Amino acid sequence: MTIPKLIILILSIFFTKPIQSTTHFIKSTTNDTTPKQYFEVTHPLPTDNITPSCSVNLLNHTFSNTTNTSSVTVNYTTPPDTCNWSIAVLQFQAECKDEQYDRIAGIWINGIELLRTSTAQPTENGSFWNVRKDVSRYSSVISQSNLTLTVMLQNLVNDEFTGVYDVNITLLFYTTSVRVPLSIVSEIHTSPSSRKLISVENDQEFGDEFYSNLALQLLYPYNNPADSIVPISASGGVNESFWFRIEDEFDVKTQKVQISNKTYKAVLELYVSFHGNDESWYMNPSDSYVETNHLSTGQAHGAYREVLVTIDGKLVGAVVPFPVISTRGINRLFWDPVVSIGAFNLPSYDIDLTPFLGILLDEKNHTIGIKIADGISFWLVDANLHLWFDKSNVVKAKTLKSNVPTMEVQRSTEFELLDGEFEIQGERESKVTGWVYSSAGNLQTQCTEKIKFKSKLKYKDQGTKKELDQKYKRKTRIKITNEVGKVVDSLEVKFKYPLKISIETKPGLDIGTSVMTTKVVQERSERFYGGKELMVLSHKQNCTGLVVVKGSSVLSGSAETQQNYNYNNGRGCYSRVVDVVGGVVVGDDTSSICVSDVNW
Repeated sequence: MTIPKLIILILSIFFTKPIQSTTHFIKSTTNDTTPKQYFEVTHPLPTDNITPSCSVNLLNHTFSNTTNTSSVTVNYTTPPDTCNWSIAVLQFQAECKDEQYDRIAGIWINGIELLRTSTAQPTENGSFWNVRKDVSRYSSVISQSNLTLTVMLQNLVNDEFTGVYDVNITLLFYTTSVRVPLSIVSEIHTSPSSRKLISVENDQEFGDEFYSNLALQLLYPYNNPADSIVPISASGGVNESFWFRIEDEFDVKTQKVQISNKTYKAVLELYVSFHGNDESWYMNPSDSYVETNHLSTGQAHGAYREVLVTIDGKLVGAVVPFPVISTRGINRLFWDPVVSIGAFNLPSYDIDLTPFLGILLDEKNHTIGIKIADGISFWLVDANLHLWFDKSNVVKAKTLKSNVPTMEVQRSTEFELLDGEFEIQGERESKVTGWVYSSAGNLQTQCTEKIKFKSKLKYKDQGTKKELDQKYKRKTRIKITNEVGKVVDSLEVKFKYPLKISIETKPGLDIGTSVMTTKVVQERSERFYGGKELMVLSHKQNCTGLVVVKGSSVLSGSAETQQNYNYNNGRGCYSRVVDVVGGVVVGDDTSSICVSDVNW
């Protein structure tokens, strides 16, 4: 049976540019000629309304054509000796005018990544945005001198893409007593300064004991900054940026490390972003579907990906990354001017290596490895190994039990010509136990984790309608006991990342045009519980729209987006609901009322 040429034409758009249109400005719907501000919905930082003790401007640079050139590296400037600080905030400001693509960027100090970000969309009159991130967790690095700052913003400039990015990077330092119990949530400020997170300064609700309790320090990865951070990144970073580029599932990036024998706690922080044929990995069909239908796309290999971490070749941890949608993804009109969840500050992921200190504390080199299960070209990854030292004694440790199996993945593929269903299910249960003897005594840490992943992708109407229903849940329990077996403390962490996408493509009224109807429903929910709620995040986005395209150009379209954000840090709450219609914010309401809208 011959597939109609019209269907082949539609599918060529469907796969090679799945509504990730790459050219032409977003047209203004008003007569306003001022540049447009883009922002990410999140909670404001507690320091936003406080004057910094000091600030250091690290870089002012224009990124033009950097595709085949080196990253930008300058000498890092430490805060002055007269500046007393305990909190550091990284401020990334950027603007762009003229036509351009969405780009990925990273910031490193001596190979230690502080921020992974992406750019906003171009507009006729230009666009600008401001990202603030609490980087106090990197204090041991920020306070050092004789270091280098490296920034990479991969940009292409030619006759078609003429836009350049003007970037300013500054560190702001504060001496305030502001405390955020858990900074694992992406802490970006993009909202007006009038919005505040309540109960953030001089809060005595928990008392000093809460902050000095060693067990809680062990459970909260960054409540106290690490004493040392070891970069797990590419060696040629000063010239080519520090991220490893992973091309396929067999590509393993490794680095040897030898850690201090005074280490009592170790956490590996992963930075991850996906590009090329894997930019929308969650929408990729099976290889057999692409090959049987003789499609030219490289977007295949199924819709399951996982970042795997090994020590000396043995699996010690893994994460399914949150599917951050690029600022041109699915329907670029969705992300004007509110970008998708995580687009301006891509999430990092923590893997607690403390139970494995029994392996690492032998004063020998060990190999940290990173790979992508089922990955195809290409992924940019690196990691920061955070280490906490005992001040008085040499630490002893032993790994008692380590059972971290690979994901048990089941795949079901059924298709006839261009219609089909692709289902993937995976589960993993892991358990790791180890003890660490330090000046605090002999504390045993037990980590148990359960992961469930399910993806159902359907193609209908000769492949012109695409529907995704993906679910991901992870539950981690950490228990710390002392020498006599008494539970010192415990923590339960839950992550929930459901995603639904619908894309339907039909012929347009004019020759060579197509009409694409799109819908996205996505959620990022995280909960930390230790006898009481310590941190709860619920961030949802619901988008509907259509676009008329010709080739890779958006001719016209409409979109409506709502983002609903609720955050509770155990001391105060922040809620925000933003409604956007046709690129105009028509509603933006904030509240300090605690809202629980997640069914765990």
